[in-house]
Amino acid sequence: MRTWLTLLVLAYPLIVTAAPASERNIVLFVTDDESLTLGCYGDPVAKTPIIDALASDGTRFNNAFATTASCSASRSVILTGLHNHTNGQYGHQHHFHKFACYHNCIELSLPYVLSNNGYRTARIGKFHVAPEKVFPFDAKIIANARNPVLMADACKSWIAKDERPFFLYFCTSDPHRSGAVNRRSDSEFKPNLFGNKPNQGTHFEVNEVFYDPSNVPVPRFLPDTPETREELAQYYQSVSRIDQGLGQLIKILKEAGQYEKTLIVFTSDHGMAFAGAKTTVYEPGLRVPMVVRNPYNQNRGIVSDALISHIDITPSLVDFAKCLDEKRNRPKTWKDPDRFWRDRNEDVKDNRSGGNQFREFQGKSWLSLLGNSKAEHNERVFASHTFHEIQMYYPMRVIRDKRYKLIWNIAHKLEFPFASDLWDASSWQAQYQKGARANYGKKTVSQYLNRAEFELFDMVNDPNETTNLALESGYLDVLEEYKQKLREMQMELSDPWIRKWDHE
Repeated sequence: MRTWLTLLVLAYPLIVTAAPASERNIVLFVTDDESLTLGCYGDPVAKTPIIDALASDGTRFNNAFATTASCSASRSVILTGLHNHTNGQYGHQHHFHKFACYHNCIELSLPYVLSNNGYRTARIGKFHVAPEKVFPFDAKIIANARNPVLMADACKSWIAKDERPFFLYFCTSDPHRSGAVNRRSDSEFKPNLFGNKPNQGTHFEVNEVFYDPSNVPVPRFLPDTPETREELAQYYQSVSRIDQGLGQLIKILKEAGQYEKTLIVFTSDHGMAFAGAKTTVYEPGLRVPMVVRNPYNQNRGIVSDALISHIDITPSLVDFAKCLDEKRNRPKTWKDPDRFWRDRNEDVKDNRSGGNQFREFQGKSWLSLLGNSKAEHNERVFASHTFHEIQMYYPMRVIRDKRYKLIWNIAHKLEFPFASDLWDASSWQAQYQKGARANYGKKTVSQYLNRAEFELFDMVNDPNETTNLALESGYLDVLEEYKQKLREMQMELSDPWIRKWDHE
């Protein structure tokens, strides 16, 4: 009996300490160029039953914002909790664009921090940030990022691999525009297929959902034309494919006994790939879906109007993993990143920081908001856009609260530049070819291309950003107030473009 009791006493502490290690898993599910075109956000046609069910069992944020509507730059913010003007990922990572984060971001990098705190980490699908040594995932799972169902299947064995908690970074290429168009269209300008198969073909294991162009809602920032409707129908089909991939991933988590131990965050890098959204700092570009299910919350089906930002994701997930130093707003395991590279004798002579210290996150955890519909978070959010493609220099800075939004178009003397895929879009070209006075949503083509230095919008009375109050004499005081707020935030966030106030 004594031997049995002794073994029980010795084993008991191991049971207590080991159990939490298999819990508090994290899935960060990031789509590519997706707006709030989901049933749970009130979209009248979107067929997205899985994400709708997740929202009804978690928290849906109505006021979630990207910090920039550009893929690489936005993803760098998601994975560091630092604005892209701070972390150095000013624009695209791939090909000749070649932007990259500073090496000293390492101690705030989400995969590094979680790995450093006992998590196993994996990524699948779109990555699009650099350098990889700043974002060191244990595993890279290979699958077709245009088929979220097969992506989920590819994660199955890794999820069940061992008892350590895991972080899975799951990034679809849907509903980004693709390199193919629907050549069967009767329109002169053929609609992009958004990753869909031509001729209503289907992706393997996917029950494709097809949309009638005559039935899709046309956002107010877009022109209601046959070309726009055809492209929107293709976009919605891609969105529904994502939903099925999420459903398959949830099924796998449940089969592995991990669903009730896993935080799921669903968001997009920025808004839909249409001119007027992607690469702009208007609401359709920056406002993103954000649905979070925390299995440890008792309150479900919560809708929050709190202002949150992509800058808040990394500190929130580090907080969930119980490795956030709340007082210093950084990982408990943080150490001087210069020491990190010196200890490895790597990149010690490079420009690893751009003069930044990288001692704390610029965002803050929203973990306590989950399950609480009345809690507030940020008083205001900030956006920082400089490049998309390297040819597209057009720095913009934004400050937005629940009443007003101020955009500073720093390079306003330049014509607004286009991403190559947006320039080729049939929804844009059909109007552009009609001339400068042709309508494009609530603007003309000329007004879209040529921006005022400042744009001030009343977000309560004008949520579609149709009237620039910066041009109206009755709002001079408001304009000056928000200019000052913008400058203060730029100074707080060490934005190099603050110099433009004095030199332009």
